[in-house]
Amino acid sequence: MPSLRILVLLLCGVVIASAEDSPRKLAFERDRTVWVANLDGTGAKKVGTGIFPDLSPDGSKVTFNTEEQNGKTEWMRHIAVVDLASGQESVFKDVPSVNVMYPKWSPDGTQILFSIYDGKAWHLVTINADGTGFRYVRKGKEGEMTRSSPSWAPDGKSFFVQDMKNIYRVSLDGSDIAQWDIAKSIPNGEMSGEGRIEVSPDGQKLLLGIDMNEEAHRKDWDGPLPAVWTFDLASKKATRLTPKKLFGWDGCWVDNGSILFLSRAPGEKNDSIYRMALPGGAVSKALEKNATQPTVSR
Repeated sequence: MPSLRILVLLLCGVVIASAEDSPRKLAFERDRTVWVANLDGTGAKKVGTGIFPDLSPDGSKVTFNTEEQNGKTEWMRHIAVVDLASGQESVFKDVPSVNVMYPKWSPDGTQILFSIYDGKAWHLVTINADGTGFRYVRKGKEGEMTRSSPSWAPDGKSFFVQDMKNIYRVSLDGSDIAQWDIAKSIPNGEMSGEGRIEVSPDGQKLLLGIDMNEEAHRKDWDGPLPAVWTFDLASKKATRLTPKKLFGWDGCWVDNGSILFLSRAPGEKNDSIYRMALPGGAVSKALEKNATQPTVSR
């Protein structure tokens, strides 16, 4: 009998070790298609057609936006989920809009948070991973600044959004928990409607894509100089990670000590994904070229 207990414990240990040692994945967008690769960029494989991918925490699924042109000018967008093992794709069309954006997995992988447009305003909603349980989390108002860039807090009980002037922490009942003025924390910086927010795995910092009011000094660059910053939620202190000569945006956390971000060197026509050690340390060679919207499994 003791030997049987030992065998069971050993088998349990193998299962736990196997789950913990499973390779982490990287998902990204390339030419309006969705790809998944190993975290180091090797083994890239196309898994869907669409934009704004987000990997589930366990790396088994990826959600993204499908796109379908309706006539010459209008686009219809839905939320899709692909099971990476089977390749099966589910498209959630049973929602009250054909214009939805920016899907984000909850920390436990059971829900997806995204933005939805009803013709008058953008709202924040959730849906279960199987496409059931659609509900409004926070309804926007016509004429109100749109709250975009949703990103879950690690506890799964709140999320962060921004309206280009402020960053908000919002509870799942739609009420504001906290608010921070971007300009006060980052002088000469602001966020665009597509500026990205990502919460660190320990929940202590935000990773922000900021447009700086600085001269780019590049003939091949049209627009503000982009930079990646962190914002410490306890101290309310912002720290710039990418210097002026290193254009950086669309960052995501690998772990509490490193990030992925996009950059484009002078003369290049496409974005590439790079990895950086924090704070503002060594930068890797490009993990993936002609790639945007990086996201990693946990």
